Order: sequence, then C-alpha cells, then structure tokens
Amino acid sequence: MKVAEAVGRALYAAGVGQVFGVVGSGNFHLTNAMVAAGSRFVAARHEGGAATMADAYARMSGTVAALSVHQGPGLTNAMTGIAEAAKSRTPLLVLAAEVTEPRSNFYVDQEALARSVGAVSARVTSAEDAVTEALDAVRRAVCERRTVLLNLPLGVQALDVPDALAGESALAVVPPERAPVEPEFADVEALARVLVKSRRPVFVAGRGARSPGARDALVTLAERHGALLATSAVARGLFHGDPWSLDVSGGFASPLAAELIQQADLIVGWGCALNMWTMRHGRLIGPDTTVVQVDDDASALGAHREVHLGVTGDVELTARRALETHDANRQAQQGEQARQGQQAQPGQQAQPGQQSGQGFRTADIGVSIAARVRWRDVPYEDTSTRERIDPRTLSIALDDILPAERVIGVDSGNFMGYPSMYLSVPDENGLCFTQAFQSIGLGLATAIGAALARPDRLPVAALGDGGAMMGAAEFDTVRRLGLPMVVVVYNDDAYGAEVHHFGPDGHPLETVEFPPTDIAAVARGYGFEAVTVHTRVDLKAVEDWLAGPRSAPLLIDAKVVADRGAWWLEEAFRGH
Repeated sequence: MKVAEAVGRALYAAGVGQVFGVVGSGNFHLTNAMVAAGSRFVAARHEGGAATMADAYARMSGTVAALSVHQGPGLTNAMTGIAEAAKSRTPLLVLAAEVTEPRSNFYVDQEALARSVGAVSARVTSAEDAVTEALDAVRRAVCERRTVLLNLPLGVQALDVPDALAGESALAVVPPERAPVEPEFADVEALARVLVKSRRPVFVAGRGARSPGARDALVTLAERHGALLATSAVARGLFHGDPWSLDVSGGFASPLAAELIQQADLIVGWGCALNMWTMRHGRLIGPDTTVVQVDDDASALGAHREVHLGVTGDVELTARRALETHDANRQAQQGEQARQGQQAQPGQQAQPGQQSGQGFRTADIGVSIAARVRWRDVPYEDTSTRERIDPRTLSIALDDILPAERVIGVDSGNFMGYPSMYLSVPDENGLCFTQAFQSIGLGLATAIGAALARPDRLPVAALGDGGAMMGAAEFDTVRRLGLPMVVVVYNDDAYGAEVHHFGPDGHPLETVEFPPTDIAAVARGYGFEAVTVHTRVDLKAVEDWLAGPRSAPLLIDAKVVADRGAWWLEEAFRGH
C-alpha cells in the first residue's frame, strides 16, 4: 500500500468524511483513496471556492472537513479561503501535495504560506510515520480549533508503507473532541459577585457559545439576573425567539439594541472577542461599564479591549457553574437569615431557580424590544423607483416569502447588512458569516458548504454583483450538486462600499463602477432559473419557484438603488 492510500484511509477512519477540492496530479491518489474509504468528495470549479465550501461545512456541521489541492498553484489559489478559515479558527484540514525541489515550477514555500495567514503547518515525512503524522494533524485541527495545512511531498506519497503498518491505516483512532475547559472556582465566584451587583447586565454571545447547551445555560443565567441577550454576527440566531433578545451587537445593531447596550452597567462576552465590530470600536461600552470576558482560550481574554474580569473556561460550563454558585449563595443567605430569625423583605430575596433581580427586564423595555429591536420594524423612507428596488424593501419582502427554515451564506460588500439583519434565521446554524478576512467573492461558496451541512434547510446565498461575478464559476457546482438554492444578487453595478466611501469626497469612481450586467442571463447559462427584479411585484416569480418542484436553483438579479451607503458602512471603514 502506498502512503497516499494509507493516509487517505486513515483520515476517513479518523472522522474526515467530507472533502472539497480540485484534483490534479499531486492530490489524485490521496483524494481517490479517501473516496474509496467512504469520504464524500465535492469537486469545486476553483480551489478558492473549495476552501470556502470546506470552511462553511465545518462551521455548520460541527465536524472537521478537508480541502484537497494540488501542489503549488492549487494551494495558492485556495489561500484566501484558507485565510478566512484560519482567522475564524475553523477546524479544517488542508491536504496539499508538495514538491520539495526548488527548481520545480510548482515549488513555493508552502509552510511559509500557511504561517502567513495564521494556519498551522505539518508534513508527512516518511512511510513509517505517515499515518501517525496525518492523525496528529487531524487532532490538532479538532482539539486546538485550528486550520492545519498537511503537506504531502510527492516522493513520500509514492513510498510503500511497511506491511506491518499498512493495516493500521483503516483502524485509525478518531481524534477526541476538544475537552471543555473547567473554569477556576475563584473566577466563577468573582463572576457571580459581579452579576449580583449589576442592575443593567447585557450578555453578548459569540462563536464560542454556538451550541444548544451553551444557549440554554446562558438563557437561564440571564433570567436569574435580568440580563438582556445579544450575539456577535457569527452567532446570530442563538437567542432567536427569546423576548429579551437584542439580536446582534455591534455595527449591525439596530438603534434600540445599540441604545440599550450602551446603558448597560455590565457587559459579559461569552465566547465572544468583544472586538471593534461587536463593540463599535468601544463606543457601545459606557464609561462606567464593567466588562467581563469568558473564553476557553486564555490568550483571547483582553485581546481586543481591556476587561475587568477574564474567566478562562468553556461557556456552557462557566454559565452553569455561575448558576450553581448563585443558587448556593442564595441558599446560604436564607439559611443564615433563618438562623438569626430575620424575615426577607418582599422582592429582596429569590428562591433558587427564580430571577434574583429585575435588571433590564422591565415591562417598558420588553414592549420596546418587541416593537423596535428588529431592523425591519425601524421606519425608513422607501427610495424604490420603477427601475430599482430599495434593498430594505427587497430584504423584508424576501424574509416574508422564503421559508423560515433557511441557512444563509453572505458575501462581503456594501449590501451585506441587509440580508444579514433583515432576513431572520431560526437558530445559530441559520447564518454562515465568513467575514473574518472581509474578502469579496466567498458568499456563493459559503452557501454551498452550508447547504451540504444542513440539507434540511433552504440554502440562500446573498451576494453583491461584484462578489457574484468573482465566484460565478461555482454556479456550476450549485447546479451539478442539484442544490435547491436561492441566490439573491444585490446588484448596484458597482463595488458599492468604495462608491459610498470615496464618492462624497469627489473622488473619481470609474475604477469601481461597471456597465449594467445581466446576471440573470449568466445564471441561466449555468442551468439556473432566474428572475430580474426591479420592483416588489417582480418577486411573484420567487413565490412561483417556491411553490414548484425546485428542480433547478433560482437566481434573483435584484437591481437595487444605489443612492446611499448602508448604515454599517461607516463602522466598517473605521476598521481600516
């Protein structure tokens, strides 16, 4: 058995069941070995698309995925998607063939490429150690939540694995899941004291809180202390349906959400970086607000802003320990009062399992949240014309038309806030937000990976016209896979972010504006059904498609007004 086959079999046995890529001579045998062992392979039309598909699949499935690429140009083509995955700490395994002779036209320093974007580099070095080294790469991806580049030199791939080791490749031990980090008792006690003291607490949950267990623990703890609930963009939907949810904190926050967060006397980030996007460069934090951060990676604490208390621990475990501490302290207080013959004042003490303070959860705030926290409920002047539709009007209409059970992939650009915030999602697995690198052109591939991870939901890709044309090759992948996807293109015939950022200052815009493009016709060429939307009435075709067999994907070429920048755009450019 050759090393390529042994490694492929071992990776499948270790739980790598989904592979994306573009196959060339260098990764041909390895990819086929994984497929023969049982892995599902999805062929993309470009390595960049394959990388983003793998990233999105891993995020939405909760499993490690693999990307298989050719040596040299196959890897360089994939680097933007790999950078996004690495910056997002996605557990992803990149399998790259490698040439080691500098005179080869395929030679690049692949290890340096990985380091340059924050990925981890590893290498298969011998026939004797190949399986062990491959499994170590999987373990590191899973247990450290890292994107790992496993280089596979062509010469090593072709070696024979010793007979004594050949059988072990099919018996690979599945790498353990990342063990939950137990918080220190003293840190939990400190957190409990801060929570009891707070009168206006807000919880902001991020990527590290994206699980049903973490959500339930946070909801219960928030109820105890009267806290309002919010998320970062990547965790949107975690508190969907909760009457005290503010939806997203940061640049995407609605006016009411931003106002209430600014009034908080305590902000607790749960698995959330509290970075410039989520805290609007710190402007959502009041001058006297206490800031607490809970994360299972100690290096993340205080990385983006100073915190008053940092707790190293798994989000769910830490929240549950804080609940236990709170209830135990209450019981101890009540026991002491009973021994001293004291009578608790009405509303002063709470029984275990009950809310200990009203906090932010007043009747007036509850009414305001119900009426005004969603962007679609914020009044606006509809600037639609007979030729172009306001992106808010478009997004609200699509939110009403499309099924609630959906998974959305969003590209980057001026338009991105509209689908991200006006289209509702059912839970934390409803929005795949690949924006850590802020690269245009990843949205369609994001939606493909998310769709394969969540086949029970209608996949929706929200793109700008620039990103749609960048990633157009993957229209073929959507059609070939038979995905019943809705692709919405917010088409303003420009790179809108640059138009609205530089235009007001009188700069020439010819480099970022384009002649009108019939993207609907482009999609039909790939086998899509397509509709061009100028007004709300044109969306009747979307309703008809939904009511039909959905045998081909649908593209909506929405000609949107371009009279102003999105509300979040100013925040975005503050980060440059």
